[in-house]
This record gives sequence, structure tokens and C-alpha cells, in this order.
Amino acid sequence: MLEKTLVPSVEKRIGSLLEYNRRRELESSSKSQAKKARPTITLSREFGCEAYPVAECLQELLEKKTSETWLVMDKELLREIARKEKVSGDVLMRLGEKPSFLDEMIATFSPSWKSDKDYFQLICSYIVELAQQGNVILVGRGSAFITQSMKNCRHFRLYASAEFKIRSISHRLGLSREEAERQIEQGQRQREQFIRTFLDRDSRDLSVYNLVFNHDRNSVDKIADTIVKYVMEC
Repeated sequence: MLEKTLVPSVEKRIGSLLEYNRRRELESSSKSQAKKARPTITLSREFGCEAYPVAECLQELLEKKTSETWLVMDKELLREIARKEKVSGDVLMRLGEKPSFLDEMIATFSPSWKSDKDYFQLICSYIVELAQQGNVILVGRGSAFITQSMKNCRHFRLYASAEFKIRSISHRLGLSREEAERQIEQGQRQREQFIRTFLDRDSRDLSVYNLVFNHDRNSVDKIADTIVKYVMEC
């Protein structure tokens, strides 16, 4: 399956979530609340850029640098949230894919019906809560736009040439060049539609980011190292 192939180390992420929650419980019971807000990182990308490898490298570097637990928030953790909220994981994963007029029409006739926008609000609430806690790397889902006004958040975006993205997707998914091109075109279109539908923003708006990286000219390690230095100096 596409997402499972592109999003590795699910067990590691869920383990990080458990450790993160344990830390929050300890801190909430502590009397010393006057601590500096921990940083939060949002990572946006064009479809085909290697955001998950960057996020995992970031997590490793930041945990070594700060001696604290960092959480990577991505689609696999959204599935864990869906389980906690007793919602089908597919519902949260496929937001924005069904026609909005159909969603709104059903909501009109069924007061108990939850629309895609209702479910997106659920995602937003988790993103904001995690961002407030800090020590989180938020991958995609419009997190750069959602947390734009939060002072502890730093925003980064990856872009690359068509050739880079084709090679990357072909290698990671074992697809032919033609199949990779189709995946990239479809994935990018869905990503742009998601941001437009739920946030009324243009996903290509670079004004929201602290730094933007050309993946053709920067390796995963170089991008992660640069972000860590930037965040630690802020």
C-alpha cells in the first residue's frame, strides 16, 4: 500500500507517542510550570519529496541535542488518534476526497452526520494541542497554516524538480517511471485540494515558511541538520 511504504517505522512513532504522553502527565503533576515553551516544527512538502526520512532524521538529531523525547506526527499517528476517538482510520485519511456538495446534503438531512469538516476540526484540535506542548515534528495536514500564529512553531518546506521526485518515488515504491509520474501528479493534486478545501489557502504560498529547501541540492541529512541548527538558535 502506498502510504505504508512511504511512512516507515510505525511502531517507533507509536512508542514515541506513549513516551510523549507519559512526559506530559509527569509535567502536569509537577509544580514548576514556569518553563520556556518547547519548539514545534512543521514540515511541508511537494508530493515525492522525502519528508518522512527528514522527519526521522530530525527526531534523532533533536533527541540527542535536547536529551528529550520528540514526537513525529504523521498519518500513522492520525490512525492512532482515530482509534482513540473510535473513528474509522480511513475516514481521517481520506478527508476531502468525496464531493463536498454530497457531504453537505447528507448533513442537512441527518443531524447526527459528521462531515469532513467536522473530522478536520478534530485533527486541528490535536495538531494545536501537540504544537502547544512542543517537541513535536508535524508532517503535512496543513499544520504550517494551522499553527501559523503560534510563537513556538517553526515552519519548513521541501520542494524538488520533477526528475528528483520521479526517481525518489520509483526507488521507494518500486514503480516504473510512468507509474511514478502518475502517483506524483495525483498525490500533488490531492494535497493542493486538501489545503484549498479545509483551509482556503494555497499550498504553494511560501510566505508561511521560515526556510524552504531544494531537495535536488540538499540531502536528507543536510536538511535535517540545518533545521536543527535554525530551531536551536531561535
